[in-house]
Amino acid sequence: MKIAFITLGCKLNYAETSTYERGFIKAGLEVVPWREKADIYLVNTCSVTAVSDAKSRSEIRKLHRINPAAVIVVTGCSAQLRRPEIEGIEGVVRVFGATEKSLVVPETLALASLPCRHLPDGGKGVFAAYSSGERTRSFLKVQDGCDNFCAYCTVPYARGHSRNIPISEAVALAREIADKGIKEIVLTGVNTGDFGRSTGESFLDLLKALNDVEGIERYRISSIEPNLISEEIIDWIATGTKFLPHFHIPLQTGCDRLLSTMGRRYDTAFFERKIDYIRRAMEAPGRLKVFFGIDTMVGLPGESEEMFAETCAFIEKIHPAFIHVFPYSRRPGTPAAQMPGQVSEETKHERVKRLEELCSRLHEGFIADNRGLRARVLFESREKDGTMSGYTENYIRITRPWDPEKAGTIVEETI
Repeated sequence: MKIAFITLGCKLNYAETSTYERGFIKAGLEVVPWREKADIYLVNTCSVTAVSDAKSRSEIRKLHRINPAAVIVVTGCSAQLRRPEIEGIEGVVRVFGATEKSLVVPETLALASLPCRHLPDGGKGVFAAYSSGERTRSFLKVQDGCDNFCAYCTVPYARGHSRNIPISEAVALAREIADKGIKEIVLTGVNTGDFGRSTGESFLDLLKALNDVEGIERYRISSIEPNLISEEIIDWIATGTKFLPHFHIPLQTGCDRLLSTMGRRYDTAFFERKIDYIRRAMEAPGRLKVFFGIDTMVGLPGESEEMFAETCAFIEKIHPAFIHVFPYSRRPGTPAAQMPGQVSEETKHERVKRLEELCSRLHEGFIADNRGLRARVLFESREKDGTMSGYTENYIRITRPWDPEKAGTIVEETI
């Protein structure tokens, strides 16, 4: 029996799909590309924007046209938020919501009249997952859900309250990843720094336990709220751990008035102090600069041209290495959707373009600031043009001529 997957959205979804895939392979199913005629299709949906919702529905209908007789099962955020609508799409046999992810494999197998087994859900209703599609890097999901309820966001409704797997299980999964020969783990979650909410443990204790896992040489933290990365965590990382000088910290807007309106739990002064503290702790002459990636949302309700200019000026001031820019999407059921001052799509597009231009300039400056420094690069597989590439500790992509002896290894190079 053949099964195919379509995954939309974030790295959490990809980690979850990888875990489903391993479960189906263990049950004896053959994984094929989704364009082939499979017996079962699994769609892991996204709902971060209205476009994501629409694409999720479109992909489901596309699969039904490929094989009208196939069993189609659907999970992910759009499945949770738009369940009745998705259940009504022709060909969909089962929809799995946010708290049903451990049932995806056993119930799908049961629908196909195959022997089934449960996948662990990590306790406390969080589905334990990691990605296994890359030779050198794996995304390990340690946390799910969020209790912040920011005014623009549907994530708490789509993924539920904040919860996490125990440290012991995270360590066991990291060892499993190491046994596959993978050398780098990216810790991921909806609100990763909130780890410990459901088990009474701490995020720092998680980092320390993972640091001792043999075989894993590098860790990155995928995204962490500025109010949750404590000075204690920063000081510990700076002592010379496996955790790299690479931080992705959501900003959303550089305007204090909008931060307050949207329910964010910091202001720009706090954000700037946190960036400065990390730089003081981890940077020194002759050492790599810290990579800061920030999320920025344009076109939030009430964002005037002057407010957008505040955001641009603040980003220039803190000079991150990368800006992940996306336009605000009006999500039904959220407080922001009802707020006055909705910004036109044309204005959002124009502001996205301006921030993307700023991002290019800041990233070029970041690379220039690191040029000539020595860095350790984890080289990946061969590229189509006969080269190989990999990332430094601070996430600068390095390309070199193909050398099979260096593939999958960490090599010191000059940037």
